[in-house]
Amino acid sequence: MGKKLYVGNISPAADQASLEALFSVFGTVKKAYIVTDRQTGESKGFGFVEMSSDAEAKAAIDALDGKDCGGYTVKVNEAKSK
Repeated sequence: MGKKLYVGNISPAADQASLEALFSVFGTVKKAYIVTDRQTGESKGFGFVEMSSDAEAKAAIDALDGKDCGGYTVKVNEAKSK
């Protein structure tokens, strides 16, 4: 099934590739993207990562939530449904 994860407080220097690389340590990343401002194209400081299994998602949350990544303390948790 897989889980979609919310990743908050991302460094402005981060890009999709670096986000995917960070989470790929914990398993297969199906999709990773950073939300950007429509007018400026700059990062809004958060994004989403979709992992291929629940176990991989849990491992990523346990390992990364509250940790320093690029000088920013990232928040990682299961994304809420719309």
